[in-house]
Amino acid sequence: MNMGVALQSLLEGFLLNIRIFVITLALSLPLGLVIMFGSMTKIWPIRWITRVFVWVIRGTPLMLQLIIVMYAPGLLRPWIAARIPWLLPFWFQPSSRMAAALVAFVINYAAYFSEIYRGGLESISRGQYEAGQVLGMTKPQVFFKVVLLQVIKRVTPAMSNEVITLFKDTSLSRIIGVTEIIMSADRFTKQGLIWPLFATGVFFLLFSGLLTLLFGYLERKMDYFKA
Repeated sequence: MNMGVALQSLLEGFLLNIRIFVITLALSLPLGLVIMFGSMTKIWPIRWITRVFVWVIRGTPLMLQLIIVMYAPGLLRPWIAARIPWLLPFWFQPSSRMAAALVAFVINYAAYFSEIYRGGLESISRGQYEAGQVLGMTKPQVFFKVVLLQVIKRVTPAMSNEVITLFKDTSLSRIIGVTEIIMSADRFTKQGLIWPLFATGVFFLLFSGLLTLLFGYLERKMDYFKA
């Protein structure tokens, strides 16, 4: 087989991995904030529901979540139509395998990010809030001018680890038929070629290396702020 054809197929698959990674990151980061506020609210029903949701998402495999998001809506639709027909207009069903993968990834990583945010926020002592208010600062001013920088610095190492893990986890989308790079490489392996698998490893190593350098740079830029 022409090596150029194989490399082009691997590159197209890898670009799909990057697409899943970028969209998931763009949506799960803000959603994680919403979930964090829900888990920290004083309204106990919302707090309880949010924490149970995070517990379920973090306690079950991402692979299982991908399968459920892909197939469960279609399998449950007849049951919903027969028993709860008014729910059908609001019933979600993925329009494609890519959409199902994105939904599963966004929900999963938003739950993880929310816990990282919560840990960083709760690590700040109450004394700093009180000191800011004594100086005449409002609560929003204390948060944005005093607390936020410390939270960002403290969560950066954990966030970098999760972001790199997210990129590697995009390969799990092949479970529901998304033609990412490993699925492309596997097709060539079945034809007797082994090098596409090693090439796949190189692609992942290079991109993960770039992410590592980026987060290392961000951590160095924040060294001036001693949290």
